[in-house]
Amino acid sequence: MATSPPTATEALSPTVSQRDQWIVESQVFEIYQLFATIPPNAQSIMLEVQRDKHIEYLSKGLRHLGSNFSVLDANRPWLCYWIIHSIALLGEFIDDELEDNTIDFLNRCQMPHLATTYAAVNTLITLGGDKALASINRWMHVEGEIDARACYTAISVASVLNILDEELIKNVGDFILSCQTYEGGIAGEPGSEAHGGYTFCGLAAMILIGEANRLDLPRLLDWVVFRQGKECGFQGRTNKLVDGCYSFWQGGAVALLQRLHSIIDAQMAEASQFSTISDALEEKESLAGTSSHASCRIKHEGVNESHSPDFKNIGYNFINEWRASEPLFHSMALQQYILLCAQEQDGGLRDKPGKRRDHYHSCYCLSGLSICQYSWSKRPDSPPLPKVVMGPYSNLLEPIHPLFNVVLEQYREAREFFAGL
Repeated sequence: MATSPPTATEALSPTVSQRDQWIVESQVFEIYQLFATIPPNAQSIMLEVQRDKHIEYLSKGLRHLGSNFSVLDANRPWLCYWIIHSIALLGEFIDDELEDNTIDFLNRCQMPHLATTYAAVNTLITLGGDKALASINRWMHVEGEIDARACYTAISVASVLNILDEELIKNVGDFILSCQTYEGGIAGEPGSEAHGGYTFCGLAAMILIGEANRLDLPRLLDWVVFRQGKECGFQGRTNKLVDGCYSFWQGGAVALLQRLHSIIDAQMAEASQFSTISDALEEKESLAGTSSHASCRIKHEGVNESHSPDFKNIGYNFINEWRASEPLFHSMALQQYILLCAQEQDGGLRDKPGKRRDHYHSCYCLSGLSICQYSWSKRPDSPPLPKVVMGPYSNLLEPIHPLFNVVLEQYREAREFFAGL
């Protein structure tokens, strides 16, 4: 059936996405405008990490949650991880009784589900100590979810527990490679839209299995850095709203790419060389009156197929062979968004202004803040210069291992423990 063309008014009418974007921008810029006009002492208070308030909010959630959380009953291991990891990032610990209760609870939760297994293992690693680490059953189940997140959670757990091998990674690289989209980011499954969470998961998994060189890293980097918008925070997908949790998912992906700069440089040089050769071939064919359009596939440097990579040490070497370089995203701007727009003065962090605080966003906003603070450091745990930490230097959080999102000191303890088994 024929339809009439849209009127001028309809053509200029904003979409729902545009209206939502304008509302968020207005809320964010109102906060920034207020910050710019208040006295310096008031600015200092706004920029301060409300450490005590956050710990109070988080600790309360670990002890008791209201009935409205019943919908998250199956996600209780995740709640443990989000809360305990956040407390660890703030440099604090939970008391012995609560720690014992958490270990006992997670021990009863060991089940064949990859996502909650990842959350439970990361929680126990964060708690640290022989009791927590020895409670982890290193058995891996057969079958399960099939997407980029599942690949990452399986590979991450296997890597940190020292059980990663050739059999486990078989075809993982092929699957993740098939999830990289035309935009450059990584989707949850082939044919879906590039997404910040899946991009981090896919990239981290490829690093842990020694196949990151197979991805189109320059295009991936281009997609990720352009997800940081005028609000100073990251969005998860193209044309979506800013969200505090992507401070880690996107910021963490950029932090990983920052350490792959030699591979990125090589891929860009190869692409440039290939482009030059292609232009020359097209010119030659044009002069010869042919149109064969011969194709050529760039072969990137990577893992030598004649020997197996040292899977068990990739995570350790990745952080130990740190080479300082300039951050590939605006780390100060992201800190500004987290502190002024995502942080609640009464404790907890949120998605964006107008949203309520929650444990998920508290975890990933704080993880992203840690990524920012150490993004200029020469070593992964060397104290950053005060000028790269927004607000007072007391804002400094604990450094994390960017591949696993656990506090670096706890990762090292776990690695030593499982290497001895």
